[in-house]
Amino acid sequence: MSKKSHDRITALDLGPQAKLTPELQGYFDKCQEKLGFVPNVLRAYAFDNAKLQAFIDMVDDLMLADSGLSKLEREMIAVAVSSVNHCHYCLSAHGAAVRQRGKDPELGELISQNYRAADLPKRQVAMLDFSVKLTESPDKIVEADRQALRNAGFTDRDIWDIAATASFYNMSNRMAAATEMRPNREYHYMQRENAAGR
Repeated sequence: MSKKSHDRITALDLGPQAKLTPELQGYFDKCQEKLGFVPNVLRAYAFDNAKLQAFIDMVDDLMLADSGLSKLEREMIAVAVSSVNHCHYCLSAHGAAVRQRGKDPELGELISQNYRAADLPKRQVAMLDFSVKLTESPDKIVEADRQALRNAGFTDRDIWDIAATASFYNMSNRMAAATEMRPNREYHYMQRENAAGR
């Protein structure tokens, strides 16, 4: 891979980064401080402040707002959906987030390769089963699928959050595929330092 293709964020020429609003610049600065880099997905949207702000607002609401789903469970949905869609960007980024939130260097790969082999609690298997079915066969979702989530302990409000998270990452996966979005290399190395000593 040439250095030029390795350094680019997407295959599209969308022009220069917009002059970020103070709020968005602060968000980028916070990413740099906490992660050591600005995620490429944010940089990809940064040609337009309104689009970038809408993306951030949706992601932060889905992944960080109060919910009956833990932050780890929401990241697990992102990885399971991205596995079905073979999304290199999201598998790299959210696989790292699963490793970090789960404090487990293997969990991200287990979920991306076959979550059914990850020895997850029944609640989380039901959540991922629903998310994968919504990804592969959305027209086949029926009341029995929602009831299976209730039986696993989810409320109807939780089911909304599962569906919203899975739906968003289906959209995000498709944008990443359409634009050949490349993940930051740092994601591949995050939360792996204790893998050999487990």
